[in-house]
Amino acid sequence: MEAERKTFKPNPGKNLEIAVGNDVYFRFPIKTPLITEKDDLMELLEKHAVPFFAPGDLIFVSEKVVALTQGRIIPIVDIRPSWLARLLARKVKNNYGTPQFRGFGHGTPMGMQLLIEEAGYPRVFLAAAVSAATRPLGVKGLFYTIVGKLAKSVDCPMSFTMQPYNRYAKLAPRDPDGVARKIKEKFGHETAIVDANYQGVFSLGKSDRKISEKFIYDVLRDNPLGQSDEMTPFCIIRKKIS
Repeated sequence: MEAERKTFKPNPGKNLEIAVGNDVYFRFPIKTPLITEKDDLMELLEKHAVPFFAPGDLIFVSEKVVALTQGRIIPIVDIRPSWLARLLARKVKNNYGTPQFRGFGHGTPMGMQLLIEEAGYPRVFLAAAVSAATRPLGVKGLFYTIVGKLAKSVDCPMSFTMQPYNRYAKLAPRDPDGVARKIKEKFGHETAIVDANYQGVFSLGKSDRKISEKFIYDVLRDNPLGQSDEMTPFCIIRKKIS
């Protein structure tokens, strides 16, 4: 394991190891060059991740890189927000102007418009009504539960600091379960397509349903891949052998 520690470096402020229950897992971030919509996901994995694989490894892939290589990005200037998008965006608290600010996301009319289009207007109306009725009771998060994971993963802008994608919005990846299964079939390792950020962690696709959401959250709960310009879209999860 000492050689692995020398090979892999954690992102700033993160650790390579994390305890999950009675076990400890390594989270090895895989560095890549800047990825664009012209890149092929399988070729990227083949070149940058496969050389480090060991038996029993899990592969966690950022949903952002899956969406990007599928061309699921839209220039912000091309999005035409509806009145509903403008209304709902004003309800999103993103802590702008404070140290807790991490991005505009659905707090922009453009991001909210794409969320609406992903979820559909009926579901968004239902989610907004339920959220408005339950929030005074101290119940939070129902809006995103109702609109669903794919709508929740819409992001605007895609990145703060990486040109030119700080001027783009990102849609959810297409068929993330299918992508995870194709990665498993090609490379022989169970795979999850994950959305990890400062607000939480969840999967959009898995090669096997036995990879639990609790495990994904526990092993990535501090977002070891980062949320800015780290360029580590792949993570090898390996159980530490005592």
